[in-house]
Amino acid sequence: MKILVTGGAGFIGSALVRFLIEETDAVVVNVDALTYAAAPGALAAVEGDRRYRLEKANICDGSALRRIFTAHAPDAVVHLAAESHVDRSIDGPAAFVQTNVLGTCTLLEAALE
Repeated sequence: MKILVTGGAGFIGSALVRFLIEETDAVVVNVDALTYAAAPGALAAVEGDRRYRLEKANICDGSALRRIFTAHAPDAVVHLAAESHVDRSIDGPAAFVQTNVLGTCTLLEAALE
């Protein structure tokens, strides 16, 4: 099974990616924009694994998502990419709407295609 994980370099996403690689036979495609919330070092244990692939992309970028879906043809999607830091939402709420609402819509459209 090939699983596409969005936000796979975040706190929860990286734990899921590590679990999938270390405890299952799944192939994992990690789609992450590697923003301030990413912790790429949390994936050091899986970076060399042949079943792991990082695609640096933003879920708001429809053309990048379509390319990724075409290239990898995942069997399942686990969507964990989100703006979630409350203090940042106060300073810039538009980024939260952009990523959490419009980005999710863009991801769903790409998956549907």
